[in-house]
Amino acid sequence: MPQIHADKQPVTQITIVESEPEKQAEALSVMTERARFMARQPGFISISLHRSLDGRRIVNYVQWQNSDLLRSAHQSPEFRRQWGHFDDITSEIDPHLYEVSAVMEGKT
Repeated sequence: MPQIHADKQPVTQITIVESEPEKQAEALSVMTERARFMARQPGFISISLHRSLDGRRIVNYVQWQNSDLLRSAHQSPEFRRQWGHFDDITSEIDPHLYEVSAVMEGKT
């Protein structure tokens, strides 16, 4: 479950992946496989995948205990070996680290 707090927050990486609409389903399938792998790595908290309704983007919202463990998971030989073909089905991958600056919740 994502943890969104302004204080004591985990490392958050948001990656925007662009693909052609006819390749979005395949890209999302590969990202789901990758997410299952990442979920078994040290420091994992959560991954949320979002697909755009126009078929052109996937947003990957990742939370990790710290940036060193996140980097280590991304640099794992298994991660690199199994999903090296991901670049063939995407046109741009844009990852960045973020921190929460404000949280507002509605009444339930």
